[in-house]
Amino acid sequence: MIAYPEFNPIALEIGPLKIHWYGLMYVAAFALLWLLGKYRIKKGMIRLTVSEFEDLIFYGVMGVVLGGRLGYVLFYQPGYYFSNPLHIFSVWDGGMSFHGGLIGVLVVLYLFAHKKGMTFFEVADFIAPLVPPGLAMGRIGNFINGELWGRPSDLPWAMVFPQGGPIARHPSQLYEMLAEGVILFAVVWIFSSKKRWVGQTSGVFMAGYGLARFLVEYTREPDSFLGTLSLGLSMGQWLSLPMIVLGVLIFIWATKRSLPPSTV
Repeated sequence: MIAYPEFNPIALEIGPLKIHWYGLMYVAAFALLWLLGKYRIKKGMIRLTVSEFEDLIFYGVMGVVLGGRLGYVLFYQPGYYFSNPLHIFSVWDGGMSFHGGLIGVLVVLYLFAHKKGMTFFEVADFIAPLVPPGLAMGRIGNFINGELWGRPSDLPWAMVFPQGGPIARHPSQLYEMLAEGVILFAVVWIFSSKKRWVGQTSGVFMAGYGLARFLVEYTREPDSFLGTLSLGLSMGQWLSLPMIVLGVLIFIWATKRSLPPSTV
């Protein structure tokens, strides 16, 4: 067991203004997305200007926030929020869902692609390799906040989280950072570095994230108000299973279609 390095969740405090590490991680996530996207645009990997890409990021942020919040409300605590509808807007109390945020981003990508006269998968294939580093930043933010800790463990690197009781637990936030962030980024970035059929990169990302999240969930403590569901799986696992299936189907569909290879 090793000691959890307790962090001050507030990175900077100027009078009444408090800047939290978690918020800075979101800023870092979108900054990385912008830098990587700008690099791929300069490489001619999509028919977009940097200015158009920045517009896409702006709308994508709204998709992440709105979709993430609504996803949490609908997937995790619908009964509570339907009884207390005003609390849906209390985002400062926490409660965001990656799967909901993904749906929000997919809607934004569809509308943006339609507006630019492009196919959905042309834009999605471009965006997919840029996402994992942002996911890594989010998991670092979870770790700094000491939240979303893992299940009890006796492994040498298990930690006692301040809000997780006296039991040593898996640092599942760091597992997710490595699986969803570092490893998934390497796989999708390398795969997309060569010409692929339109849709294949999106399929690899979708299935890859779903698999990474599904496996890491075995070490993550289920939400206390949900526990484990059917077959002993968590809500995160049940939401990840359709991603794995859909990603594989998209990849197969993209491979069989008679489209020329995309540049992303």
